[in-house]
Amino acid sequence: MGDAHRIGVVGLGVISRAYLDTLVGRDAVRVTAVADLDASRSAAVAAELPGVRALSVAELLNSPDVDTVLNLTVPAAHAEIALGAIGHGKNVYGEKPLAAELADAQAVLEAAAKASVRVGCAPDTVLGTGVQTARAAVEAGAIGRPLFASAVMITPGHERWHPQPDFYYAPGGGPLLDMGPYYLTSLVHLLGPVRAVIGASSRLRSERVIGSGPRAGERIPVEVDSHVSGVLEHEGGALTTLTTSFDGVGTTAAPIEVHGETGTLTVPDPNHFDGEVRLLELGGSERRTLPPSAGYVGGARGVGLLDFVAADGGRPARASGELALHVLETMTALLRSSAEGRRIELSTSVQRPAPVPLTPVEEWR
Repeated sequence: MGDAHRIGVVGLGVISRAYLDTLVGRDAVRVTAVADLDASRSAAVAAELPGVRALSVAELLNSPDVDTVLNLTVPAAHAEIALGAIGHGKNVYGEKPLAAELADAQAVLEAAAKASVRVGCAPDTVLGTGVQTARAAVEAGAIGRPLFASAVMITPGHERWHPQPDFYYAPGGGPLLDMGPYYLTSLVHLLGPVRAVIGASSRLRSERVIGSGPRAGERIPVEVDSHVSGVLEHEGGALTTLTTSFDGVGTTAAPIEVHGETGTLTVPDPNHFDGEVRLLELGGSERRTLPPSAGYVGGARGVGLLDFVAADGGRPARASGELALHVLETMTALLRSSAEGRRIELSTSVQRPAPVPLTPVEEWR
């Protein structure tokens, strides 16, 4: 099997625990180092994990004991950390979005190509049984030719539960850049890449109130649009209507529905790995639940990194930097379209990732 692939983790916020729970104890990978701007936090995490060193960010990026840097920093720091890792000859796998700005994301991929290293990026939830079973159904002709889709994400905002929600309302945040990657990545799997977009957005509140933790009651500024809607034109001709919002109390709309000539497919929340896929066939009166037929079974955050390591240049990683770049351009184009009041054609495209066979994640341990 060879030596385990060595992972260094930069950024030890809330999401890091989910990644560590998935990665630690796997045969294929070994977490060797952790780093955070808060040295006490990295020391505490390292103390829990035998054989893991607490380093400064600079030390980790230059460490000979790290093959891939897992970049879990805030969006505004994604490009800086990625470029630093690439500059030291390391692969990078990051949280979404790939970068806060499209130009920065393009610079990351260009630098990686020159350095002959690889870039991967979340979300990997789309590799679970939910989205992958839906994709398999579409490809098997369960709804006939796909015609259009809807995608809806509405919440009151993350400040209600997150103790440090500032970055959700700073450049690189907002409902589209924060949650949109789950929906747009799923839509690329289901319907293929996007060729053009039309967008509209709003920001009707200038500040938010933190609802939990030591800063509860503190007001923070809203620097980005908190409601974004749009239409995506997929290269295959299908249209998707998209709504992402931090302004609503809730919704009864399905997270994603794909409508075809002979059926409608309801896709579960792409922020999760599993969930029910339901099919309503033309002439039918009830939706039936499809059994899981594809995807990583028992997936959790970090499965995309395991897939990235398993690919190892032999096949394209499913959670790839190229896919993340296309999704980021789709999102930034929606925001540009809203600001400029016009249809925007995209400059990037991407091959749909290979479908995931039905695979229990525990088989990888």
